[in-house]
Amino acid sequence: MIVRVDGQHLSAQIDYPNPQRLVSGNPQRRTWPAYESGDGVCAAGIWACEPGAWRIAFADNKEEFFCIRHGRVQLIAENGHAEAFGPGEAAVIPAGFRGVFEVVEAVEKYYVIVTRPG
Repeated sequence: MIVRVDGQHLSAQIDYPNPQRLVSGNPQRRTWPAYESGDGVCAAGIWACEPGAWRIAFADNKEEFFCIRHGRVQLIAENGHAEAFGPGEAAVIPAGFRGVFEVVEAVEKYYVIVTRPG
């Protein structure tokens, strides 16, 4: 069955970054999960967040593709390399990535997360 990812027919889950990982602000994050594979390997949906920044550390078996619908984000790797993304731009956060995820302008993005067993 094809799964439409549009957010209009989904209920939002609301959360906030772990206080120990906060760099700035305390942004509310909303997730509209649209799909999760039966084996838990793949998940997709829409994610939105207010401005703020927090440290992230992806597991060695987890990676994420995203495409920005509205707003701006910046990812800053531990080595200081930064990449910014705006509407229509896409990226992959690779497995094992460590750094800071900063929401520069309130953002909404499509996401696909792959978590391999092990």
